[in-house]
Order: sequence, then C-alpha cells, then structure tokens
Amino acid sequence: MSQNDMTLYEHIGELRKRLMFVVVFFLLAFIASFFLAEPLIRYLQHADEAKELTMNAFRITDPLKIYMEMMIFISLIVTSPIILFQLWSFISPGLYEKERKVTLSYIPISLLLFLGGLSFAYFILFPYVVEFMMGLSDTLEIEQVIGINEYFHFLFQLTVPFGFLFQLPVVMLFLTRLGIITPMFMGKMRRYAYFVLFVIAALITPPDIVSHLMVTVPLFVLYELSIWISKIGYKKVLEAEQKREIEEVENENRD
Repeated sequence: MSQNDMTLYEHIGELRKRLMFVVVFFLLAFIASFFLAEPLIRYLQHADEAKELTMNAFRITDPLKIYMEMMIFISLIVTSPIILFQLWSFISPGLYEKERKVTLSYIPISLLLFLGGLSFAYFILFPYVVEFMMGLSDTLEIEQVIGINEYFHFLFQLTVPFGFLFQLPVVMLFLTRLGIITPMFMGKMRRYAYFVLFVIAALITPPDIVSHLMVTVPLFVLYELSIWISKIGYKKVLEAEQKREIEEVENENRD
C-alpha cells in the first residue's frame, strides 16, 4: 500500500511507530551519554576559553543539572540522524525515486552543517564574547563570580542556535525540491529575511558592533548561499517535470 492510499488513521499509526523508534533510540543514546558527559564537561571547563574562570555552584543541584543537560545535548546530536531518517522515511513514499535518493543524501550533510555551526560558534565567536565580557568587568571594576550553571547555559545559548542556523542551505534546498518554495520567492523575501537574521544576531551576541558583525555577516552569507543552492534544486525540479511530461506524452502516443 502506497502512502497516498493510506487513511488518516494509518498515517497517524505510521507516524507513531516512527516516533516510538526515535524515543527508544534516544533513551539508548541517553544511557550511553552518561559515560561521555563527564569528560566533555571537564574539557569545556579547562579549555582555553574558560581556564581563567573559576566555576562555582550556587545551588546544591547545579552539578547534577549540568550533567543531565550535557547528557541530553549529546543524546540529541547522536539521535539527530535517526530523527532525520525517520522523517525522510515518512515523507519519501510521496516522492519520486530520484527525489528519494537526493533527499536522503541531505541527512549526513545536515549533520555536518550542524556540527560546523557549533564549531564556528564555540571556536570563533565564544572566545571573543568571553574576552569582551571579562574586559567589560575589568573596566567597571567588577569581580566576576562565575556560576557553573550560568556558564554552561550561556555556552549552550550561544552555540546551539548556530547549529540550526547553519542548516539553512540544506533546509531551503529540501523545501525547493518539494516545491514548497522557489529561489525567486527567496529573492523577493531577502530584505525581510535579512531583518530576521539581524534580530537573531542581536539576541545572541553582546552589545558591540564587532561581535554582532561576526554573527550577522555569516548569516547573510548563508542566506545567499541558500538562494544559490535553491536555484540548482529548482533547476533539477523543472528538468524532472519536463522529463515526466515527455514520458506522459510518449505513453499517450503509444496507447
């Protein structure tokens, strides 16, 4: 039975099965992350960006909270390819064979872009932000007392959004191949998209022009790259449609 022939109840049942599979895999990854969380926390505490900071726990539950958050973070990264694959499997019956193969290749690319966004934020942006904050504290003669909970919360708040933002090109290409958007539409919406990205950059960076530009410029480049990639995907869509029309005409002539 194809997906088009399935009833709404059968669609919901299929989605439930895939969600259950994701949940089970997430729980297994969560158990495994117990052994990875501690070395990763220690690495982040003693990395160059934080080696001069003294971490403090202001609540007795702070260490446990950080440990659990790190386990969830690791589990989500490990589970993300499974989530994407299950999403692809759910919608793939509605795609043509060539579209299935192409969209399946987006999964590893999406994961690489997510890790690339995290790396950019942690190794390039985060050190500058920490240095800026510490310099501001020295200027105002404020002695920084760093809570470990606040430190990791700030770290996640600054880095995780970039993991998702760096997936913008593959998301736009995916939507283009599905016929939901076009590069022409993205071009018309450029000024609004720039404004949204500008606001996002302002929300996740300190109030200085250098750090804001360090975030805004890459986001603008990502959007332009998304338009360029969308044009390639749109061209493929048009070629596929023309090929299908030719095949339909040939089949009609044979009949």
